[in-house]
Amino acid sequence: MTGTIIGFGKTAGQARRARGATLAAATLALALSTSTAVFAEDAKFDPNASITIGSLYEPQNLDNTAGAGQGINEAFNGNVYEALFTLTDAGDVQPGLVAAQSVSEDGLTYTFKLRPGVAFHSGDPLTAADVKYSIERVTVEHSKSSRKKSLSTISAIETPDDQTVVVKLSARSISLPYNLSYVWIVNDAAKDLNASEDGTGPYRLDEWRRGSSLALTRNDKYWGTAPTNGEVVFQYFTDATALNNALLTGAVDIITSVQSPDSIAQFKDNPDFTVTAGQSTTKELLAFNDRVAPFDNVKVRKAIARAIDDKKLLTSIWGEYGTLIGSFVPPTDPWYVDLTAVDAYDVESAKALLKEAGFADGFTFKLDTPNYDPHPIVAQFIQSELAKVNIKVEINVITANEWYTKVYKAHDFQATLQEHVNHRDIVFYGNPDFYWGYNNPKVVDLIKASESAANTDEQTAKLKEANTIIAEDAASNWLYLYPQIVVSSSAVTGYPVNGLNSQFFAFGIKKSEQ
Repeated sequence: MTGTIIGFGKTAGQARRARGATLAAATLALALSTSTAVFAEDAKFDPNASITIGSLYEPQNLDNTAGAGQGINEAFNGNVYEALFTLTDAGDVQPGLVAAQSVSEDGLTYTFKLRPGVAFHSGDPLTAADVKYSIERVTVEHSKSSRKKSLSTISAIETPDDQTVVVKLSARSISLPYNLSYVWIVNDAAKDLNASEDGTGPYRLDEWRRGSSLALTRNDKYWGTAPTNGEVVFQYFTDATALNNALLTGAVDIITSVQSPDSIAQFKDNPDFTVTAGQSTTKELLAFNDRVAPFDNVKVRKAIARAIDDKKLLTSIWGEYGTLIGSFVPPTDPWYVDLTAVDAYDVESAKALLKEAGFADGFTFKLDTPNYDPHPIVAQFIQSELAKVNIKVEINVITANEWYTKVYKAHDFQATLQEHVNHRDIVFYGNPDFYWGYNNPKVVDLIKASESAANTDEQTAKLKEANTIIAEDAASNWLYLYPQIVVSSSAVTGYPVNGLNSQFFAFGIKKSEQ
């Protein structure tokens, strides 16, 4: 028996880029905001404007089931591809391509009715078969999607007609709508999704110049509200200083997330720019390979955590910005617990733990370090701190592509630095096959049980318990929570300001007429 159904309610792009490059920024008042988006309703805007977004995160490919990295979420999530449900910039789950849903009384069957009249960029209509195909791309054995484990309770997907999808579960999954917000709906006839796309979103891919830029042009046949601009170009940089200079010179309109804190003052005190502080879910992480010695020893992991002065690190990089965290869970998650006192900075205690673990004279390990800011700086800081307890750190600088292949896929590492951007991603510690190899059966059971919870209070209690155990195990070393600072030309408004999952919705961005 089912419950009540709930209703929810030179290409042209290249020419626009050329015109947009000649526009000078308008001078508006400086604003510092903590809202979810910046708006200037009274200003007239150009509905065909080209918006250039500066970013440090170029995708490795265009398929988020193939380990494309956070850059593809930034550019494509909600812009090119849509999901059954949408995770808003404020962190709320709202209907996307779903018009209505019903849930059986036992919580094991979800029935989704699709929005009518939705078409892919190729012109093909959206059908239930496309939804089934898209979900199975994530859950299939060879999928590299980080959400594969979260959707493992799906036992079958049925498509009784073109507008109806029935998802059957082997166990209750209270987070199913949330988890489905990560599943891009793609045309089941699409080919080579590593280098092309066929989504339903408000933009279509115009051009991807690897190593340089990715251009999206407005989808004039979009089923929903039309974008407030004509084109968006993500311009990629490997150096934060170069990115800041691009904004200063007008080469880009927006920086999605400032990575060079020393530069903020030059924008904050300049009326030609807007500096906006939002909420972040991005954690800077020293991840151990918990499968291999010496990091399979909890005392070694705890010793390293105590030997690193996280507060000094955060201040040295971000000054007054950013937040200390004692676990993988940021304050915006419902199951946050303040665990900053667990394995707090204490060099003498670190030395004692190393002695107990059999490493009184220290040891040497290799730290695989992504080559973009702030990771090299963080690596050098860790190297200096751990030298005080006789641990030698060999810094191995690698590219994002190398990190994905060596660390994420092959698990061929001792320790690594990485920023993890996802919202509610404590579930990764319940997956022993995840790249860091943490495996505590009690945590696995708690995270699994939290999904079968009858209500959110029960879910929250179980995840708080799991979070505390993970911290006590020093499964990783959570160095700090990034600040989320977006800087733009004062001529543009309407952009998202929270760093949720690294997504950057472009469809509401407006550029004032010149």
